Amino acid sequence: MKIHILLGLMVSTAIYAEAKDPIDYVDPFIGTGYHGHTFPGVAVPHGMLQVSPDTRTVGWDACGGYHYDDDSIIGFSQTHFSGTGCTDLGDFLLMPCVGPFHLYSGEADDPDGGYRSRFSHASEVASPGYYKVDLADDHIKVELTASQRVAFHRYTFPESNDAHILLDLTHCMIGNQGTTVLDGSIQVVNNQLITGYRNTTGWAKNRKSYFAARFSKPFKSYALFDNETRLDGRDELSAQQIRSVFYFDTQKDEPVVVKMAISGVSAENALMNLDSDTSQWDFDKVHQLARASWNAVLGKSTAEGEPSTLRTFYTSLYHTLIFPAVYQDVNGEYRGLDQKIHTAEGWTNYTVFSLWDTFRALHPLYTLIQQEEVDDLVKSMMAHYEQNANQMLPIWSYQHNETTCMIGYHSVPVIADAYLKGLTDVDAEKMIDAFVTTSTRKDYDGLGLYMDKGYVPQDRYMQGASKTLAYAYDDWCIAKAAQSAGNQAVAAEYFKRSQNYRNVFDSETGFMRAKRDDGSWREPFDPHATHLKAGPRVRDYTEGNAWQWTWFVPHDVNGLIGLLGGQEPFLAKLDELFSQDTSAIKHGVSDVTGLIGEYAHGNEPSHHVAYLFSCAGAPWKTQAIVHKIMTEQYDNTPEGICGNEDCGQMSAWYVFSAMGFYPVNPCGGIYIIGKPALAKAEIRVGQDKIFTMTAKNLSDANIYIQSVKLNGKAYNQVWLTHDEIVKGGTLEFVMGAEPNKTWGTANLAIPCAEGK
Repeated sequence: MKIHILLGLMVSTAIYAEAKDPIDYVDPFIGTGYHGHTFPGVAVPHGMLQVSPDTRTVGWDACGGYHYDDDSIIGFSQTHFSGTGCTDLGDFLLMPCVGPFHLYSGEADDPDGGYRSRFSHASEVASPGYYKVDLADDHIKVELTASQRVAFHRYTFPESNDAHILLDLTHCMIGNQGTTVLDGSIQVVNNQLITGYRNTTGWAKNRKSYFAARFSKPFKSYALFDNETRLDGRDELSAQQIRSVFYFDTQKDEPVVVKMAISGVSAENALMNLDSDTSQWDFDKVHQLARASWNAVLGKSTAEGEPSTLRTFYTSLYHTLIFPAVYQDVNGEYRGLDQKIHTAEGWTNYTVFSLWDTFRALHPLYTLIQQEEVDDLVKSMMAHYEQNANQMLPIWSYQHNETTCMIGYHSVPVIADAYLKGLTDVDAEKMIDAFVTTSTRKDYDGLGLYMDKGYVPQDRYMQGASKTLAYAYDDWCIAKAAQSAGNQAVAAEYFKRSQNYRNVFDSETGFMRAKRDDGSWREPFDPHATHLKAGPRVRDYTEGNAWQWTWFVPHDVNGLIGLLGGQEPFLAKLDELFSQDTSAIKHGVSDVTGLIGEYAHGNEPSHHVAYLFSCAGAPWKTQAIVHKIMTEQYDNTPEGICGNEDCGQMSAWYVFSAMGFYPVNPCGGIYIIGKPALAKAEIRVGQDKIFTMTAKNLSDANIYIQSVKLNGKAYNQVWLTHDEIVKGGTLEFVMGAEPNKTWGTANLAIPCAEGK
């Protein structure tokens, strides 16, 4: 790992020495090591394709297809997740080769046994919209770029009469979900164009993908393979296991470009997407257009600070803009959750909603810097609801599938927040109907018992404590939206439901705990345990323990303070959380990473907790711990993200925190002030509105706020409102080496933190 860190620093030094544009500070290798699960390849902002090298397909660290520890490449597939903890995609793998043909990829410990090739990180270059690597075994230079719907592969071959490009329709990100191909087809249309299809099952149970690919040079011959049976001269094949190979004669340093587009609708639509790109074969032009698109979106937020901080900030911002991704063809068609073909008219359909993660900070960040996309995201989720036979809003969805992965119904806070901020024109009555219908599905994950008892019984449904807390928060969001829409009956019912968090609080232990069906506490109890080895239901909490989940009452922080005995006991327990000695504790959950005491920054339930000091009258403690998290849990190396990046959530936390504030309650537009990491940041919050943050005297020693001004006037509140930010203006911090324990302590009645 240390070698990789040094390599990462060397690459960073080379790339950033002459940084001029925001894009020059971005390092896509950050997060590709440890358990970050990001990919180093190519996408445009919210692009339909994510083209990247695959170095592994099996195991938890194969979620992004690439891991920095690996030294051989299987090939280059067109779709990838960014930072997830579950695995799928890896569609339509291409691999250029020279010499004897191999049908299979071979193993990492024996690259010579297949078409896999060794490579060196020294030959890799990655920036937003561009990736390059040299395949050492066959002396082929590979370059990747993309437009919105088209992937461009440029392979520079040596002189050869047996150069070939393999297209493997069996390749999948298998991970721990066991993804396999159910069926597929391929058609050789002519000696430059091929189309095809495959249907996979894994994390998504019925995922149909179509492609069209065109070669810049006619291939001299080809073969199709039905499993291991070679079919020469056959121009069509339908089978479960399809591979194909296309042969070329090449001169020294001759480039062959492959353009590929995908569709969820049909091969004809994939070809339509392919032909929509008018760049012909000009790879460099596409690269420059991709670079320009990234510069434009990254440039909406400008920053000043230490180079290492700018690298982390802009790379984090980059990671927040990959997903959700466009999921419709150029004619507006897309495959819906009902497997039917729909057309998005007047809006854009998006996919990849990692909502258990992203409702916390990614979507609130969009309401500031990506306002023009918020309404389309809401409409995409509402379309999902309308197409869902189970009548539920998205839980964790991608393409035309719902995984029901994770807990809660966290599309609710995203839609409600957009509605409360006036960023969607969704019909209020339909929105409330979707909220109520989703939240009253009695056959879904303990909801019926939650409605009857006010909590989810652990002996009936695993992770009962976490589910109760998640449902209670989402219910508050429903109440706020209903209240704003004038539906007072729904508002009253759901404000009452939002107080169900109290039903899993144990005043004797001071923790949120799982309850049995009979109302008794689940035993045995260990606040450090993520798994309890007693009875058939072994997990009381979702990817965490009592120390990490007790704080999840973002809608009623004052109520939680009261349950814990008041301000001083609350602060004392927070201090204890961050000072726990966990060296001898085996958490047993791979997601519990980035530990500071029992605080786990590598997993989302902890993300708001550092800001709770500010909510309880000790903002200087928030300042100190936020500084510690930003400096210890993020850096500019491949291992620089301390846990799964989770489709932008880990990065959104950093973007917010570096600017000096964070949405403890992700719904409603209140941001708690923390501690800035940038000397200056400007964010474009509308067509002609700029919000500017400055931090005078900021340094590694000066981490404490001495005073604050908002629009030139002294400001002593520990929160900002969304309206204050989107009007444009200035937020000025003066920093110092010692805490100012008088600033921000006078008024603790924080809006959107009072449970009503």
